[in-house]
Amino acid sequence: MELFTFAVVIVYLLAIGYLGYQGYRQTKTAADYLVAGRNANPVVMALSYGATFISTSAIVGFGGVAANFGMGLLWLTVFNIWMGIFVAFVVLGNPARRMGHHLDAHTFPELMGKRYGSRFVQILCALIIFCFMPLYAMAVIIGGAEFIGPIFHISYDAALYLFVAIVAAYVIAGGIKGVMLTDALQGTIMLVGMVALMVITYAKLGGFSPAHQALTDLAPRVPPALAALGHQGWTSMPVFGWAASGAPAAEASRYTLWWTMVSTVVLGVGIGVLAQPQLIVRFMTVKSKQSLSRGVAAGGVFIFFMTGVAFVVGALSNVYFTGHETIRCQIVEEKALLDPGADGNSPLARVAPDAPPAVLARSKPFIAYRLPGDRPEQPLNYLLRTPSTAIARGGNGSPDSIRPGLIAIARTVTLGTTMKGNSDTIIPRYVNSAFPKWFSVLFLMTLLSAAMSTLSSQFHTMGTAIGRDIFEPMVKGNTARTVQITRFGIVVGLVAALILGKMVRGNIIALATAIFFGICAAAFLPAFLGGLFWKRMTRPAAVASILAGFLTSVFWSVCINAKTAAGLGLCKALFGKATLLTPAFSATWAVVDPIVVALPIAAATAVVVALLTKPMPRAHVAYCFGGAKPAE
Repeated sequence: MELFTFAVVIVYLLAIGYLGYQGYRQTKTAADYLVAGRNANPVVMALSYGATFISTSAIVGFGGVAANFGMGLLWLTVFNIWMGIFVAFVVLGNPARRMGHHLDAHTFPELMGKRYGSRFVQILCALIIFCFMPLYAMAVIIGGAEFIGPIFHISYDAALYLFVAIVAAYVIAGGIKGVMLTDALQGTIMLVGMVALMVITYAKLGGFSPAHQALTDLAPRVPPALAALGHQGWTSMPVFGWAASGAPAAEASRYTLWWTMVSTVVLGVGIGVLAQPQLIVRFMTVKSKQSLSRGVAAGGVFIFFMTGVAFVVGALSNVYFTGHETIRCQIVEEKALLDPGADGNSPLARVAPDAPPAVLARSKPFIAYRLPGDRPEQPLNYLLRTPSTAIARGGNGSPDSIRPGLIAIARTVTLGTTMKGNSDTIIPRYVNSAFPKWFSVLFLMTLLSAAMSTLSSQFHTMGTAIGRDIFEPMVKGNTARTVQITRFGIVVGLVAALILGKMVRGNIIALATAIFFGICAAAFLPAFLGGLFWKRMTRPAAVASILAGFLTSVFWSVCINAKTAAGLGLCKALFGKATLLTPAFSATWAVVDPIVVALPIAAATAVVVALLTKPMPRAHVAYCFGGAKPAE
C-alpha cells in the first residue's frame, strides 16, 4: 500500500509537471504570463476559478469548524454559490472583463489604477495584497501539511517545505497559463474526491436519514464549553441574541457562537469572495461574455460539492467518532488535573493536589497519553475525561486505548494550550481513521489539488503585485524584466507564507482565511463596484474608501475582536489590555467580525467623498466605459 501511495503521487506530480511545462511553452509575452493572453478556454477558466476559490482552508479548516459548530455552516455554501458564482460571474464578471480588456489591465491593482487614473491606487492595492495574502496562503499550506505529514510519515515542517517547493516550481515557470492548466486537472480530481467522500460517509453511517437523525440525537451531548457559547446541537443554529451593555459574561457568551458563525464565517468569507484579486483576474483571461456564462452552472455545482460536502461530512464526523473512535496510545496518567483558568479558556496548567480550593474546583480531569512513535522528549497529549470516556489498558505488549465517546481530536491538547484543541486536524483524522487506505490516497490527491490550485494562484497574484504593479511602472512601462521581477515576488511571498506556517498552528486555517477575505471586502469591494458601475465615482473617493475599509478592518482585528486581538497580542503590548472594549460597552461587539463594521464604513466613505469631490474628466470616464482613448 505504501508503494501504491507513492506511485499515485508520482503519477500526479508528473501530470502537474507536464501541464506546468505546457504553460511554460505557451508563455511568450508578459500578457501570456499575467492573463493567459486573454484567450483562455472557458471550461479551463471555470475549473480554474472554482479550484482557486476552494482550497484546503474550505475542506480541512472549515470542515473542522463544521465538526464543532454543526450544519449551520451550510449558510456559507449558500453564500458561496450565490455571491461567489452567480453574482461574480453574471453581475461582475463581464464588466470586469470588458473594462480590463479595454484598459489593457493585467492585474486587479492595475485595473483599479487605470480606472481611477492613479498610480497611488494601483500601488496601494498591490501593497495590501502582497502584505496580507501570505496570511491566506499560510492557511492553505497548513491545511495541506496537516494531511501530507501523516500519510508519508514525515514531520509537519518537512511536509511544509515539500508542499511549497512543488507548487513554486510550476508557478514560477508557467505563469498564469501553467496555473490554469493545472487548476483544471486539480479541479476535476477535487470533484471526484469530494463526491466519493460524501457517498462513502453516508454508506458508513447507514444512509442519509439515519445519519442526520443520529447527528440530531447527539444534541444532549454537546460539550459544556460549546453549550455555554450558544451551541444547541449539530443540526440547529446557535442561540441568537445581543447582550446588553454591561451584561454579565455568562449572558454575553450565550451569543458568541452565532456571531462567530454568521459574521466571521458566513459574511466574512461569503461576501469577501467578490473582492478576491486572484479570482477577479480570471475574468480578464477570457475573450467574451459567452465564455463567462458557460461557467455559471458548472461553477455552482462545483462549489456545492466542494463546500457543501466538506461542511456536511465535518458535522457528521461526530456520529462516526461517537461510536468508533479509538485512540491507540500509551496512557501515562489516568486522571491528571489541569486548570483552564478562571475564564475557562486560559492556557492549561498542571494542578498540584494541594492547590487552593478555588483552583481545584475549576480544574478538569484529563488523561495524559503518548501516541506510538512519539519521542520521550515530546510533550504529552491530554484528553478531557468525560463520563462517556472508556479506558482499556493493554497487556502483553499491546497498546492502551481510549474510547472518548465524542469527537476527541478537537479536545486533545498539550500544556500551554486551551481546552479548545485543534479543529484543523479533524477532517484528516476522520479520513485516516474511518476510511480504507486506498481512499486516504484518493483524498490526499483531493487535498493536494485543492491546496496547490489555490496556492499557485496566490503566489502568482503576490508576484504580479510586485512585478507588474509596483516595479514595471517605475521603469516607465519597460516589460523586459516584468516576468523576472514577478518570479522574484513569488519567491518572497512563498517564503513569507512558509515562515507564518511554521510559526502558527492550531485552529488557524478558517480564521486566517476569514481575516483575509474580510480585509479584501472592506478595502476593495466598494471602490471596485463603484469603478465598474458608477461613472460619478472619483479618485479621492476610491483612495478614501480603500483606506477607511482597510484601516477599520485592521483596527477592529487588532483592538476589538477578542479572538484576533488575543492571538496577535498587539493591543496588549500597546495598551496593556487584551482589547479596548470597556465593561460598559456591549460584550457582543468582541465577537462581531470586522467586516460587519468596516464594509459599511468603506461604502459610506466612497459615496460621500465621491459626491463631495470634483467628477473625473469626462473623456477619461468615457474611455474606461468603452470609449475612445483621450488624447494625451
